[in-house]
Amino acid sequence: LYAMRYGTVPVVHAVGGLRETVKPYNPHTKEGTGWQFDEAKTNKFQEAMGWALDTYREDRDSFQKIQLSGMTQDLSWGLAAERYEEKLIEAKYSW
Repeated sequence: LYAMRYGTVPVVHAVGGLRETVKPYNPHTKEGTGWQFDEAKTNKFQEAMGWALDTYREDRDSFQKIQLSGMTQDLSWGLAAERYEEKLIEAKYSW
């Protein structure tokens, strides 16, 4: 999370909070904050890295947009606490 704030584009294993924090880049809509891979296997990591490197080499403008999206994302504890509270209230009234 700290790295995204300073412009590092993440390639992450889609688990836990990373699944929610790193929005997968979509080359068609040009939206997202990084790349995810869903299985902890070398080939899945290599595939995600390949997409990231290809975007960096072939579409530098989009890569810079991904950087800016990550840098401007609100990852504050206040927002996280709000979302957590919303989920608790949703769970409370779903019984």
